[in-house]
Amino acid sequence: NSNELVVLCRSVSFLSDRRCWLPSQAVVRAMSSSGGAPSPYTTLAISHPAESITHVELHRPEKRNAMNRAFWSEMVDCFNEIAGDPECRVVVVSGAGKIFTAGIDLMDMASDILQPEGDDTARISWNLRQIITKYQETFSVIEKCPKPVVVAVHGACVGGGVDLITACDIRLCTQDAWFQVKEVDIGLAADVGTLQRLPKVIGSRSLVNELALTARKMYADEAKSSGLVSRVFADKEAMMAGALEMAGEIAGRSPVAVQGTKINLVYSRDHSVAEGLNYMATWNMSMLQTQDVMKSAQAAMEKKSPKTIAFSKL
Repeated sequence: NSNELVVLCRSVSFLSDRRCWLPSQAVVRAMSSSGGAPSPYTTLAISHPAESITHVELHRPEKRNAMNRAFWSEMVDCFNEIAGDPECRVVVVSGAGKIFTAGIDLMDMASDILQPEGDDTARISWNLRQIITKYQETFSVIEKCPKPVVVAVHGACVGGGVDLITACDIRLCTQDAWFQVKEVDIGLAADVGTLQRLPKVIGSRSLVNELALTARKMYADEAKSSGLVSRVFADKEAMMAGALEMAGEIAGRSPVAVQGTKINLVYSRDHSVAEGLNYMATWNMSMLQTQDVMKSAQAAMEKKSPKTIAFSKL
């Protein structure tokens, strides 16, 4: 219950010199639990396992976290709220139950996809395009959120799951994780982000084409070697501990610096070097005028961790 979660959150163990900190096992187990999803979301469970960290858990374990109609709108509401929350500096995303996600819930979504409304071809197409762009926003909102998003994948990550994780900033997985661009197996081209983002994540265009055209499974070792994930853990508990520790490292830095870094990394990915440098100069001509720079420089001269600095909320 909520009182137990508060106690667990308070049990985060900080090392005495504060140069780094490790989440307690109680917090990790709480993050990996399958407790009831609180209001206002029916498909997501939101918690705050440590200061400035928000944990978003895909929470339909009985349905293998399949993405039903409610999920597509709740993700947008959730990340829009996180984007404007000054208490949050970093997000961890994971899945409840035995796997990360089985992808789209075909039974729940069939009517939207297979029976779009409209009096003729033009109107049917118009309405279907609106549906597709609405679903695209479900994952684009993660990328648009200025707070860095660390996603932790265990077990299967199928179809829409790949769309989701490629919109995140840092991807981690367990040794038993596997990934599948499943859409060609159900008769359609992936249309909510995988075909656009996966080529930017994995350096090999040939490998991207192979995965998207054959729908074969990619396992953890190949995901690591290809760059889809940056770290592989033995099991979910170890992964969640690693994700929380990494999130703590990010949260301990200046939010002006961290959020500016994410925004400029995303911008530079989609623009030329010259355009990226110009955008960066325009960005920092204002963002350098922050007390965070002087505070961080002072801490560095005193050989103190950035985590010892009390940065203002952003």
